[in-house]
Amino acid sequence: MSVSTLSASNQNYLKAIWSLQEWSDAPVTPSTLAAKAGVKLSSASDAVRRLADLGLIDHARYGSISLTDEGRELALAMVRRHRLIETFLVQVLGYRWDQVHDEAEALEHAVSDFLVDRIDVHLGHPSRDPHGDPIPAADGTLELPDAVLLSTLTAGSRARIERISDEDPALLQFFADHGIGIGTEIELRAGAPFSGAVEVAIAGAAESFPLGQVALDSVWATVLTD
Repeated sequence: MSVSTLSASNQNYLKAIWSLQEWSDAPVTPSTLAAKAGVKLSSASDAVRRLADLGLIDHARYGSISLTDEGRELALAMVRRHRLIETFLVQVLGYRWDQVHDEAEALEHAVSDFLVDRIDVHLGHPSRDPHGDPIPAADGTLELPDAVLLSTLTAGSRARIERISDEDPALLQFFADHGIGIGTEIELRAGAPFSGAVEVAIAGAAESFPLGQVALDSVWATVLTD
């Protein structure tokens, strides 16, 4: 089965299931899938039954959802499409990283596998998209960076930004305005007492800015050691 033979809805759900498992060990359920896809639980439940009938997922009643080998292959093909399109929009068409997600969501259903491969060649086979997410190779292989959530690090830590969630364009623009991008090295400093915030500064800089819990939970970084 080719990903191009699936409906746009099935493509979206497969990609959503895989994305929920990419950076988290939490089980995927119809409820979490509905929240990820922005649909009602009944719609997500219908999709789960449909994908199970196609042999693309395994789902026991009241249990978690997992992709079959074929489902994972098709999900990765959609992830590859999305992330290559995002990279193309930024590198070739001059989009900002906070502008590409919705565009890629629309375009990924219209492009052919041949066009996706041509984009990959044109870009020099990039391994990461503008937000730091790994881009699957044509054979479905990909490498996740050895990164942890910024919220798990303590004051005094030094880290390199590896990935920033693209779900909130305003947050991406906020980071861009503060000179933070993929590969930026930062230092974490203690925030104001009882604020729940952490001060973040580009490595070696005197000035810092506060990040709250939502922002800290949207950033993955590699810890740097001396």
